[in-house]
Amino acid sequence: MSARRAPGPANRLVVALVCDGLSLFEFGIVAEVFALRRPELGVPWYEFAVASYDRPPLAATGGVHVTPTHHVRVLGRAGTIVIPNWRNLDETPPPAMLEAVRAAHRRGARLLSVCSGAFVLAAAGLLDGRRATTHWRHAATLAARYPRAQVEPSVLYVQDGTVYTAAGSAAGIDLGLHLVRQDYGSAIANQVARRMVVPPHRDGGQSQFVVQPIAVRTNDRIASVADWMAGNLSEAITIETLAGQRLDGDRFA
Repeated sequence: MSARRAPGPANRLVVALVCDGLSLFEFGIVAEVFALRRPELGVPWYEFAVASYDRPPLAATGGVHVTPTHHVRVLGRAGTIVIPNWRNLDETPPPAMLEAVRAAHRRGARLLSVCSGAFVLAAAGLLDGRRATTHWRHAATLAARYPRAQVEPSVLYVQDGTVYTAAGSAAGIDLGLHLVRQDYGSAIANQVARRMVVPPHRDGGQSQFVVQPIAVRTNDRIASVADWMAGNLSEAITIETLAGQRLDGDRFA
C-alpha cells in the first residue's frame, strides 16, 4: 500500500525572517526545503519569501551579502514563518519584529526556528510553558534566560503546538522534512529527502550528538596488519598470508 499523500497546507506561504549576521547554512536549509521548485512531485509546492527588519543588504557569514525580497508586511500573510538564526544571544530583537511574530502566532501561523532562532521566539514569549530546543551550546543560556521555557538540550527538534524548534545546523533539515511530512505525507517527504541526499527521517527525540570514545590501539603489530588488509582487499587474504606479514620500516613485505 502506498503512503498517504496529504493535500498540502491551507496557506502555502513560507517566509524566512532573517537578520543582519545571517547564518548561510541554516538559511540555505530553509531555502532548499521550501523555496526550491519541485515540479516532479506533482503537488502545489510552497511559496517562499524573505523578509527582515534590518536594513539591506544584510551581512552574512563568509563575506556574502543578502537582500531580502519582500517587505516585512508579508509576515502578516504567512502560513509559516522560519527564523534561521539570531545574530547575538545578548541582543534583544527589535520590538516590531517580536510583535509581528506574536501576531502571526495569534492568527495560527506556524513558527519555526533553527539554532539560535529560538531566542527570537523566546523573547516574544512564545516558548513560555512550551517544550523547545536549540543548539546544545546555547541550551543552558536559553534555559537560564527564559526559565518558563521547557528547554530540551539534547534533542534534534521539538514540536509543541504550532511552534517548532530545531537544534543547530543539520537538525534544521530534519525539522523541515518533518513539516513536509505533515503537509504532504511521507512519500513526498521521502522524495524531497532523496533529492537532498539525506536520511528521510530522523526522529526529533534523537540525540544531537553522541560522545563516542575512540579505541586506543594497544598493539601496533595487529593495527598494522589490519591496515595492510584494508589496502589489499582485492587479494586473496588467508591466515597464512596474515601470519607471513612482517613490519619492514613503513611498508609490508
